[in-house]
Amino acid sequence: MIIAKRIFKSFGDAQILKGIDFTFERRKTNLIIGQSGAGKTVLLKILVGLVAPGSGEVWYDQINCMNLNKKEKRHLSMSVGMLFQGSALFDSMSVEENIRFPMDMFTNFTEGEKRDRVDYCLERVELTGVNKKYPSELSGGMQKRVGIARAIVLKPRYLFCDEPNSGLDPKTAIVIDDLIKDITVEEDMTTVINTHDMNSVMEIGDNILLLNKGQAEWTGSKEEILVSDNQYLADFIFASPFLKQLREMAIQSAR
Repeated sequence: MIIAKRIFKSFGDAQILKGIDFTFERRKTNLIIGQSGAGKTVLLKILVGLVAPGSGEVWYDQINCMNLNKKEKRHLSMSVGMLFQGSALFDSMSVEENIRFPMDMFTNFTEGEKRDRVDYCLERVELTGVNKKYPSELSGGMQKRVGIARAIVLKPRYLFCDEPNSGLDPKTAIVIDDLIKDITVEEDMTTVINTHDMNSVMEIGDNILLLNKGQAEWTGSKEEILVSDNQYLADFIFASPFLKQLREMAIQSAR
């Protein structure tokens, strides 16, 4: 699991995060949601270690990340996988080269071990046989799956996903959601997802943190969303008439 303890962060006079406390649970899809400017991206960057908090602590299981030296941070980074918003694949590299890049950087695996791991990861994201293709030859959804394969190639304990469904059609977005959810459970990872996609929230939201102006407005699961009496949450999640009707039906059923 990952625990955020009293995370504060300011840039100049602007206070972005105002004392965030939250536990991101193991083997669950933990979602960070909120309006633009709520602090989601800053919190994600702090959790990953790309930005230092003004104050507070981030714990990876029993490890306080604030107390690590450079060597210890590098070692911990090998336990972290990252799926970037735009996939962030290297255009000049083949699919296989993109996926094996973290192994080239951080391991002493043999060429055979690297090939086997690439093949396994491609099979896991249902892209067997595309090893020699280049990103430009793949659809947006396929590129996302290659990004996932690269993110899990080092068998990380922690997986971070920044807007994984950005730019995808609804059908492909569901495929990516299901894949992330399945991998989280099967690979025994703590997964943290920063998303604007309300379909993702209602499909795979095991453990959700809603930010509002840098504060934790609401926490809970996708099931609890349907019956919550938090008006800010309701207005944010159920913006469309269809979703409002769905919530009203759920409330009626719960009575």
